[in-house]
Amino acid sequence: MKRTLILGASTNPARYSYLVANKLVRKGHEIVNIGRKVGKVAGVEIEEMQTPYDDIDTITLYVGPQNQPPYYDYILQTKPKRVIFNPGTENEELRSKLNDAGIESIEACTLVMLNTGQY
Repeated sequence: MKRTLILGASTNPARYSYLVANKLVRKGHEIVNIGRKVGKVAGVEIEEMQTPYDDIDTITLYVGPQNQPPYYDYILQTKPKRVIFNPGTENEELRSKLNDAGIESIEACTLVMLNTGQY
């Protein structure tokens, strides 16, 4: 299974990052939650951005483009196979950096991908 880092994890059940975390875990995926508030989502603690992971397949973004620049280096140093820009997170500057680093980037909805077997 693909280890997924959820950037913008939230304990708010109305947020898509919360729904995706729970869906990923139910489907057997290991997750890492990165966010600004403490708590647990899908039984996994929300961490602050610190040392980049070295075993992440996918980063799924739930942080708006205006708030993404502080995460650029962290994302690039994590070296995921792909980054999913969920609706509202699209960012050409970051996509260009990912492309230059050889990291796949797609604009899609992780929840829809999970629901349709495309994840």
